[in-house]
Amino acid sequence: MKPPKLSTRLTGAWLNMVVAGAVALLLWLILHAGKTVEMARGVPVAGSVTNTGNSNAGLLGEMISFHHPLSVLILQILVIIIASRLLGWLMSLINQPTVIGEILAGILLGPSLLGLYLPETSTFLFPVASLGNLQFLSQIGLILFMFIIGMELDAGILRQNARAAVFISNSSIVVPFVMGAGLAYFLFDRFAPEGAHFVAFALFMGIAMSITAFPVLARIVQERGISRSPLGITAITCAAVNDITAWGILAVVVAIANAGAIGGALLTIALSMLYIVLMLFLIKPLLHRVALKYTVKETISKTVVALVLSIMLISAYITEVIGIHALFGAFMAGVIIPDNARFKHIMAEKIEDVSLVLLLPLFFVYTGLRTQIGLLAEPSLWLTALVVISVAVAGKFAGSALATRITGQSWKDSLLIGALMNTRGLIELVALNIGYDIGVLSPEIFTILVLMALATTMMTGPAISLIQYLFGFSDKEKSSAGLMRVLIAFGPPEAGGRLTNLAIHLFGRRKNGFRLTALHLTPNTEISIKNAKIFEEKAFVKVSEVSSATGLDVKRVYRTAGNVSQEIIKMANRGRFDLLVVGSSRPLLSQDETGGKARYFFDNVHCDVGLFIDRGTAAFQRILLLAESEDEVYLQELAASFGPAVVFETHCLLSPSNTEFEIKKPIFKPFPEFSGSNTTTGYDLIITTLACYKHQREARSGWVDGDASILLISRRQSR
Repeated sequence: MKPPKLSTRLTGAWLNMVVAGAVALLLWLILHAGKTVEMARGVPVAGSVTNTGNSNAGLLGEMISFHHPLSVLILQILVIIIASRLLGWLMSLINQPTVIGEILAGILLGPSLLGLYLPETSTFLFPVASLGNLQFLSQIGLILFMFIIGMELDAGILRQNARAAVFISNSSIVVPFVMGAGLAYFLFDRFAPEGAHFVAFALFMGIAMSITAFPVLARIVQERGISRSPLGITAITCAAVNDITAWGILAVVVAIANAGAIGGALLTIALSMLYIVLMLFLIKPLLHRVALKYTVKETISKTVVALVLSIMLISAYITEVIGIHALFGAFMAGVIIPDNARFKHIMAEKIEDVSLVLLLPLFFVYTGLRTQIGLLAEPSLWLTALVVISVAVAGKFAGSALATRITGQSWKDSLLIGALMNTRGLIELVALNIGYDIGVLSPEIFTILVLMALATTMMTGPAISLIQYLFGFSDKEKSSAGLMRVLIAFGPPEAGGRLTNLAIHLFGRRKNGFRLTALHLTPNTEISIKNAKIFEEKAFVKVSEVSSATGLDVKRVYRTAGNVSQEIIKMANRGRFDLLVVGSSRPLLSQDETGGKARYFFDNVHCDVGLFIDRGTAAFQRILLLAESEDEVYLQELAASFGPAVVFETHCLLSPSNTEFEIKKPIFKPFPEFSGSNTTTGYDLIITTLACYKHQREARSGWVDGDASILLISRRQSR
């Protein structure tokens, strides 16, 4: 189709101007006529009021309203999201869960910091009149979050590991619960609110000590890459059982606290049992039929989503009305969602981002506004906080570790289970806010328990690292000193398959043995367990295909990470690997494959590093080892670790300035007339050093951009 002529375009422009002018004229006539009607009704003419010196300022003030409830709420959400994400990112840099940063963001935006040093800013951001809106929105976020937590519970894992997990989990609840209730006896007089009953206070102190944060524990297990290990499975199962048991106990405690009298408590518990029976035997079968019918994303309409959300809201409403809190109903609604992986995954996708990113941070700030560290103004109060933290750690850590040891686990695994179960995080804050709302916890003990939740969650990562350091490597790891250990780190599944094929071809048939570890990292530490499993299965599809075709086992390691490059370096340095192989990728502002992330690996990894420049080679039949000087003869040492079936040639490039260069170890044959193009034709893989590749690229040698794939080796000793 030809473009319109210039005359045609000018005609169209004039027509548009004429139409616009006609419309403007008609509007003016209508508005002018409307003034007559306005004057007949006695309406004052706009602009007839006498102007004063402050008229413009007053008009501007009327037009721009900083204190309108909606503008205040939007500003609050914006500030909260930025602060939460920023502090969460900072915490991830020091290997702490992002939830720690979100909790800290809430405390820092509250009276403990912002309100203390910038009271006017705090009042502007969080006026008292706006806290009601913030509370209700945060409760909606919590309801959605508890629904997701319920969906994350895997009934299959619970059934497979129920016997040992139930014993460990119950021990990890009973021991700290009793210790917390005993501690309440000494704290009641000073810290219980006026009118609170000792039974409710003691039970709440017990439940505060015995909670484990299932989502935080699950993310720590994922980040450590042990989600499929016996230790990781046991920890996740124990945390899941702990979650169910703790929420059941919490529902009973809330019922007792709200009812006051034993008769009312028994009625609430009876209604709760009836509610659970209806959910399990009436609503769950209905949802099971829905899940069987709708298993593809395109078939799940808004009506299906509305049905599921309606069940969640009705469940939350019922539990709130009968006196055991709406959050328990949301959690229960998530639990009864059928074990259909696709259905759960799709539903979680539709809810997670809004609830976790937009609404849930509001809860952290609302909790932070209630947390007044300034109330702990006396040394005795800080001593009380230290005692509370010590009792919480001793009860949870010791109870879990000893129970795990009784089931036959090693001391190392028992202590690791204890450290993992000691994390409390968000779930603890949820329980504490419930206790605060129903008048069981005073502001002072609420603040102390928030600090306890923060401290026990922060110590989980360092405690795990300390235990692993003290116990060192297992006997199996120590006895494998003769192995060639290779780590490949990849992103897309296809890259994983090609790197696996390369490593197995080069080292797969070694006489002294070969161990290949494939590492895939998801650059997101906040995904659920079910989503992590789906991502892991997809990531290792090609690796599994190559492994099955060659008959060689590949150890798969899947983790979530805030910083992928740092996590690869940690894995390579801690795992006693001989070689790390990564795929090449050109930086955004450069054409050099050896810069950017590759340079970061070369500078920080303590073993040899291989950078694979893939040119789509399917099989490595002809391999060339290419050195530039005698300083690079370590390529021959690398070749000595190849499998016996690998056929390769070795050559040394002599630069024009070194024509009389003599090779002291004549294992590399020099190219007599190296042209840089045709000499390397026909090779499938060229293995060379990083220095040689850079020099040849500067010299514009043909093989650098040729058809052969290239493996660049950077030796640890030469860096």
